[in-house]
Amino acid sequence: MTNNVLNSFGRAGLYLTVFLTGASVMVIELLGTRMIAPFYGASLYVWSSLISVTMIALSLGYYIGGRWADCAKRSGLSLIIALAAIFTLLIPCVTRVILLATDPLGLRAGAFVSSLVLFSPSLTMLGMIGPFAIKLSTSQLAGVGSSAGSIYAVSTVGSVIGTIVLGFFLFPLVGSREILVGLSILLLILAIVVAIYEQKFLEISKAILTSVLMTIIGLSMLPKVIGEAHAYSGGKNFQILSEQESLYGWVRVIEEPARDLRFLTSDASMIGASSISDDKSRLGYQKIVSLIPALTPKMSKALIIGLGAGHMAKTLQDRYGIVTDTLEIDPAVASAATNYFGFKPTGQAIVGDARREISRLKGPYDLIIHDCFTGGTEPAHLITVETLKQLRGMLAPNGILALNFVAFANDKSTALSSVSRTIEQAFPNQSVFIAEPGEDYNDFIFLASAEAIDLNSKSLSPEEMSWLQTRLYSVNKTQGIILTDNFNPLEHMQVEKSERYRRELISWFGTDLFVR
Repeated sequence: MTNNVLNSFGRAGLYLTVFLTGASVMVIELLGTRMIAPFYGASLYVWSSLISVTMIALSLGYYIGGRWADCAKRSGLSLIIALAAIFTLLIPCVTRVILLATDPLGLRAGAFVSSLVLFSPSLTMLGMIGPFAIKLSTSQLAGVGSSAGSIYAVSTVGSVIGTIVLGFFLFPLVGSREILVGLSILLLILAIVVAIYEQKFLEISKAILTSVLMTIIGLSMLPKVIGEAHAYSGGKNFQILSEQESLYGWVRVIEEPARDLRFLTSDASMIGASSISDDKSRLGYQKIVSLIPALTPKMSKALIIGLGAGHMAKTLQDRYGIVTDTLEIDPAVASAATNYFGFKPTGQAIVGDARREISRLKGPYDLIIHDCFTGGTEPAHLITVETLKQLRGMLAPNGILALNFVAFANDKSTALSSVSRTIEQAFPNQSVFIAEPGEDYNDFIFLASAEAIDLNSKSLSPEEMSWLQTRLYSVNKTQGIILTDNFNPLEHMQVEKSERYRRELISWFGTDLFVR
């Protein structure tokens, strides 16, 4: 190798290589959550696992790459890039096996170990590229600092561009499996191009042969990777009517004809259930929520945060004539509710993040149904003092906030107590109902308002009044803390609940639905 050769066109190619591999690191890291979220959820633990594994793998890559760069004679960048491509292509092939193997470890350890096994090989290889590039770009000791700074700057810019391209453009249009396959092919092509340069100008013998061999291995794997995509159709008991991967989850509509049930799921969360025959909701807590307008007659306008299958909006319209605005973050959920559960907007149907959109909405609302906490993960930012005060400001003077929250009873977790204490900071009055009395793991419905709620409203029939009274629940607030934007350990409090939720769904549908 001569410095003149590198300066003429090799340096530009080297920077392009570092740019593309830097982008690849972020693509793999971000797609990692989509590969394991259907099984472990998209919780803070999953994100923490992916970020930790990425840092571990890059650290190993920097160290091993530096040692290899110093002693390498006949192997160079092309081999490392080709290996990164092969390991990336392996990810969708072994995801199912790894997730099932790590399931006994639980949510936190399982998410971390599966991330480590699935993503560290390819990320370690990509981390090795930096030290190699620094050595190739440095002609003398005095230029090491400048070369290292340039290489890592270009790699970081590549990571930024890769993140933007994936999140803003690719991911809304292409599935994660297909993106991984495309990334692997891109890296294989890059490996061959680099190998041609290495063999011709750097005199690394058999560089092209090695990269071509790796490419053949990669191409031979493609039929298996592509063939396994979306292979699960539901089996004998269940039928998958629809599935769509969105930015927020893998959304499916599933039917169990033998029990007259249709489900709406997002990753490992059940967000809607109805009878196939009459399309009525089969979620027990919604029966309690459907009685709320009778407690404060003359309600005319409502807001639902967390659309689910859209049954509550239909009930409010059909039973009380209430016009309802709906707010749902996931367009795939909104589409499924419309196409498979008969949801028809009676007010605004907004798709967007709740914290951002509620600051734009104009009340007053007579009723706000906050229904974002029934799944396997917790959008903790939607249950803070700050959020609840925003919602109170959108209510009419006698308006009611109804918040549904899945948790264990008081003696099992501080989550329920914390939610009650947090609501107390924004509303002077609160009543709590339990969906299934006597069950420890349950739906708890909080009614909060500025004025006292009359649970003996004449608009309720005697049977409804008695049924509702038997579900009144007293929350022990001594165990909880107040949840704020600054401090909100709700996900940590709900680990046992997330584990229970995931086990129940797996026992219901089987593991095949949640591993890809």
